[in-house]
Amino acid sequence: MDHAPTVPPSDRREPGEVFGSGFTLFADMLLVGLLTGVACLPVVTVPAAFAAASATLRDTAGNGAPAGAGVYIGHLRARLTAGTLAAGLIPPLLVVVLLIDTALLRGAIPGAAVVAPALALTALGAAVVGLRATALDAPHRLSAREALVRSVADPRGTLLLVGAVPLAVLLAWSIPPLVPLLPGPLAFAATVVDLRASPDRPQDG
Repeated sequence: MDHAPTVPPSDRREPGEVFGSGFTLFADMLLVGLLTGVACLPVVTVPAAFAAASATLRDTAGNGAPAGAGVYIGHLRARLTAGTLAAGLIPPLLVVVLLIDTALLRGAIPGAAVVAPALALTALGAAVVGLRATALDAPHRLSAREALVRSVADPRGTLLLVGAVPLAVLLAWSIPPLVPLLPGPLAFAATVVDLRASPDRPQDG
């Protein structure tokens, strides 16, 4: 009697699911988050670190192989270029914008009620576009223009990241020990959004 071939558990995915389920993915995300947090310490390496995290998670989605430190470091080395290091100056500028925003909210500066929310929205928008840029694969790696185009073309995915960024900030403020792990969920969210919106991704039928 012939038996139907069984599909390995790691290949079983629900309709519309990008990554496999289970604790393997959770562990991979935590490991990638920790590695990304360490790689972000020089500050100017933030774009390359997040891009490496997304590439590592993208590999996990593609072949189901667990993410490892060696895989992440390989992606990080490939993305540490003069261009990505220059782009690494943007995160500190965003922090400055947020500090100015906070000062306006606390002060009695004329127009603070209008300028402060505008600065906050600008910083949030830049963070979302930046996350989408780090999740892009070749030939659009770290392209701010392509990230902006996809942010506009995929409002649902953009709204998901709009919610993820403030949540990460809130967690970092309320539970500081989680800070080294937060890059993992952020990179994961950006990667999932990009994979789901990718025109090259086969549709579930």
